[in-house]
Amino acid sequence: MHQQMKFDIPARPALGRGDFYVTESNAVALGLVDTWPHWPEGKLLLVGPEGAGKTHLAHVWCAESGARMVASRDLGQLDMAGVCSGSVCVEDVERVAGDRTAEEALFHLHNLVLANGYTLLMTATSVPSVWGLDLPDLVSRMVATTVAKVSPPDDILLSAVLAKLFADRQIVPLADVIPYLVRWMPRSFAAAGQVVAHLDRAALGTPKGVTRTLARQALAELEFPDETAPE
Repeated sequence: MHQQMKFDIPARPALGRGDFYVTESNAVALGLVDTWPHWPEGKLLLVGPEGAGKTHLAHVWCAESGARMVASRDLGQLDMAGVCSGSVCVEDVERVAGDRTAEEALFHLHNLVLANGYTLLMTATSVPSVWGLDLPDLVSRMVATTVAKVSPPDDILLSAVLAKLFADRQIVPLADVIPYLVRWMPRSFAAAGQVVAHLDRAALGTPKGVTRTLARQALAELEFPDETAPE
């Protein structure tokens, strides 16, 4: 009997527009992102839970608008004149809260991008009122930003996200795996990422790949709170 070899192939996320699955959970947010030439004051804040598809939407917008994507943690080291010569997307923007240098950098970036006639997209897991910003001028600008919310996934979207996450890792699970996971796993995108990553590791070298039995074991091993997988 031949032993199946193990290859730990890194995931390659598919972030094109055609890979973004639209349901009631995210249709409004996508619609607002698509109206980017007409955003009020030229800016939009995309808010949703971790793994909800904010980064995917941001990549779609950057591709269509020609914008540059930057991480909030890098704001203090950026050449503002160069960055603000076009539209910009800042990811995880709430992480600047409490860091005076980062808050001032975001304030200046915000002003320069809009003053130059470009647009600004930001992503966060919550609304500005709970970030704990210290810079009053930045608070006023963030609170005045239009918010597009991505809701927790429905069954259709969670199924699509799981299928995409498996595909990103070049995994083809058995047909009953995704319906089983949707029924019994926590209803969050972050959990979907954890489950698929766990199954990717667990299935390495197994001849049957990702099965329902392996999925049940994964949910038990990950010990999600208040979730019990059946036999």
